[in-house]
Amino acid sequence: MRKHVGFFLGTVAGACLTLLVASPQGAHLFAVANAAAHSDTSNTYSQLNLFGEVFEKIKSDYVEKPEDSKLVEGAINGMISSLDPHSRYMNEKGWSEMQETTHGEFGGLGIEVTMEDGFVKVVAPIDDTPASRAGIMSGDVITTIDDDQIQGMTLDQAVNKMKGAPNSSIRLKIIRKDADKPIEVSITREIIRVRPVKYHVEGGDIGYIRITSFNEQTTEGLRKAIAEIQKQVPQDKLAGYVVDLRNNPGGLLDQAVSVTSTLMQRGEVVSTRGRNPEETQRFTAHGGDMTKGKPLVVLINGGSASASEIVAGALHDHKRATLIGTRSFGKGSVQTIIPLGTGNGALALTTARYFTPSGHSIQALGIKPDIEVLQDVPDEFKTRSEIMSEAKMRGHLAAEGAEQTGSQSYVPPDEKNDKALAAAFNQLRGVTVNADAKNADTKAAQKRPVPN
Repeated sequence: MRKHVGFFLGTVAGACLTLLVASPQGAHLFAVANAAAHSDTSNTYSQLNLFGEVFEKIKSDYVEKPEDSKLVEGAINGMISSLDPHSRYMNEKGWSEMQETTHGEFGGLGIEVTMEDGFVKVVAPIDDTPASRAGIMSGDVITTIDDDQIQGMTLDQAVNKMKGAPNSSIRLKIIRKDADKPIEVSITREIIRVRPVKYHVEGGDIGYIRITSFNEQTTEGLRKAIAEIQKQVPQDKLAGYVVDLRNNPGGLLDQAVSVTSTLMQRGEVVSTRGRNPEETQRFTAHGGDMTKGKPLVVLINGGSASASEIVAGALHDHKRATLIGTRSFGKGSVQTIIPLGTGNGALALTTARYFTPSGHSIQALGIKPDIEVLQDVPDEFKTRSEIMSEAKMRGHLAAEGAEQTGSQSYVPPDEKNDKALAAAFNQLRGVTVNADAKNADTKAAQKRPVPN
């Protein structure tokens, strides 16, 4: 079959070429195209020769003898960083540590970070980790680690410096928006065992499920949560489920697909579109709906990114769930991990964009909730309650439409103050609440039945 397709394509290309050359201007156009291709190749070789010349000059004339491997790695990092914020090169150590992270257990502080303008920015802290307990929040900018300036480091170098032996301490200097001066935080490292799914029964009739990340254990954790909730609540008493994806920075694509498959019966989950049309891939739900069709509410906010947006977008487009909260982060690009051989590490290269089943691009746009609910943010958090969005990141892939900036990402630590969660419970119990209500008295007055 592959040989047949190759022959067919070759035949079509030959026919087009023949028609082009046979037309009155064909010979001229062919000559121009050939010259352009030759020019591009010549320019590429010229640039590579320039790189080789600079490399040799540094080796021979730099004040101290440099290591060839460091020069090459630096050149690779520079090339990759010029593409977009999410493509990156990982040396052998960085590649090994990334694999540990996706397995769900690693040492360090417990934060998801990215690099921007030479500094490390926090995408989201992981629940129940040293970073979250120390008050690190989305949007914080880390400038110094143990008195060492981050500027000049690669992202992998900064991350490796934040990792360390359990029970060892680390000092971070952090800049927060509108803060008068940098904030210094001392944190004790721990072995980070990411438990990606937490759950409990709320009020005897609602299953609450919090998904904090998408690692290799997420789908298994979700299925266990649903099974345990169904043991605790009879099917006829179960009003539905709340799936909380707030401040979930994402993770593995296959886990996003299998999580969605656990929550809906069938249908497309997401498509990815690369540079060429033939690179389009479609991922569909499989395995069946473990919730047995019970109503779903999905909570999202400005810290919900990547895999979180895939799940929310699919459930929304198939009308399987109501989305409540604030607009998501807008990270709609696919990074393919390309191992580079023994000892050479791997490349995380942006190769495609994500699209929801309805064809909506997530990139720099995010997922808009059906019901927007803004939290009451304490004064001490108001300067950092909005996360940087994909659209604010330097060098990001452009959106297909008007780009959307970040939205509120604050989640009250006490559930009784969580307006989005309260709205989700009310939705499942058959009442709605004005999302802009300012206090409990107003909210109570504005409750009304939801028609079936």
